[in-house]
Amino acid sequence: MVERVFRVLDMAKKESRELVTFKREFERYQNLFGLTGYKIYFEHVPLNDNFAQINCNQHDMCAAVRLNSEPHPAIKSHSNPKRSAKHEAIHLMLNKITDLATQRYIKQGEIYEAEEELVYKLENLIP
Repeated sequence: MVERVFRVLDMAKKESRELVTFKREFERYQNLFGLTGYKIYFEHVPLNDNFAQINCNQHDMCAAVRLNSEPHPAIKSHSNPKRSAKHEAIHLMLNKITDLATQRYIKQGEIYEAEEELVYKLENLIP
């Protein structure tokens, strides 16, 4: 019984380390991409078949970033918190264009401005 309790605690520590790694990497890319105006909320929750996901609110400049706490055994061996963090940070970088593209009415030039903003960010990132 005691051994089982220690195993459960070890698993919880491992998950916590995964979340800490995920958060640290996401924040690193958030800074690298110049997306520091967003308020980010992190969650460690079950996500079915996804490693991670992000839901953004461009108007409020906030996002909920989730890491899968219970990945399916078939995909668990492919889990990579650092890669997932980068992937979700890229979604955050593209959020403004995605938001504009899904609005029914936009002002002339808004998509061009969002595209230029993204191009400048990528100019600084790509050697």
